[in-house]
Amino acid sequence: MISLQIKPDTKVEIKNNEIKISGKLGNNTRKFNDLLLNVKIQDNNIIIDSNKIKKLEKKAAKIEQTIAKELTNDMNGVQNYFEINMQTVSAHFPITAEVSDKMFNIKNIIGERAKRSATILGDTKIDINGQKIKIYGTSLDNVAQTAANIRKICKIRNKDERVFQDGIYYAME
Repeated sequence: MISLQIKPDTKVEIKNNEIKISGKLGNNTRKFNDLLLNVKIQDNNIIIDSNKIKKLEKKAAKIEQTIAKELTNDMNGVQNYFEINMQTVSAHFPITAEVSDKMFNIKNIIGERAKRSATILGDTKIDINGQKIKIYGTSLDNVAQTAANIRKICKIRNKDERVFQDGIYYAME
């Protein structure tokens, strides 16, 4: 059994097998398997307890730790944004990055005429300031996956990667 204290200015609701966490920056929802876990709110705590079904006991114990960490991340996310910084690097052709609707578009990477697009997940937001790109949002999963989608579309094919190092990379700041 794991007990998580609900952070101040955070509201938690549990309906069926879905947990909704709301805060000043937005809200996150998380689904869980109600055959494996019992999740309830007592006082100012979220109580996560695994079901004692013999065949599922080991799996339930692992899921219990996982959902506890995910809920902690969700509570932190609605109070402070999760943020990933990236930067465009271009040696041969200037790269143009733009956001439209739920898509992140890159134009002119290695002189290609076609644009490359990556999906922006959930409520993740992207700010582009020159060569710096800031990806932020309330859900760590969505922010990290959006950044991974951007890295994935920058993959250079059929060229020597040591020479053509153009693309968008994670910035260490």
